[in-house]
Amino acid sequence: MQHPRFSAAVLMEWTRINDRWQSEKWEAIGVIEDEGTPTTPTVLMKDQFRARWLHSGYALTLYRDEAEGYYLNLAAPQPFVFVMWRLEDGMARPSILTLSYNEAARMMDADEHVDGVPMPEQWREPLAAFVALHYRPETKKERARPPSFKGARRDEP
Repeated sequence: MQHPRFSAAVLMEWTRINDRWQSEKWEAIGVIEDEGTPTTPTVLMKDQFRARWLHSGYALTLYRDEAEGYYLNLAAPQPFVFVMWRLEDGMARPSILTLSYNEAARMMDADEHVDGVPMPEQWREPLAAFVALHYRPETKKERARPPSFKGARRDEP
């Protein structure tokens, strides 16, 4: 079975900060649709206080078992692309992109760096179609009472 995919490039920003504990900050600040192949990061701007790099060639694949996480993302006021990145040789490099709230939460629970950036508008409709096809909310089950409680009344002394 073919899984739906989006191709993306990630915009990462480095900022020098004046803090006694930390001298710089990295963060993902955007994701754009990109049909490019993986290349070395492209410097878009750089000065002594700030720099931006474009990392291209990322594929984002949708999976049925993450449909609930996609649903939760779409139900939010601002849907996000979650970018997990790691510091390699002094530079932040995106590793994984996901549209699932649940997958992003698992990455954060594992102490990974994860930034949420606004989802490109053109991805929302295909994602909503995927969710409509594959997401079924869990039905609430009636709790079975143990036999020892059947017939018991709480208002009797």
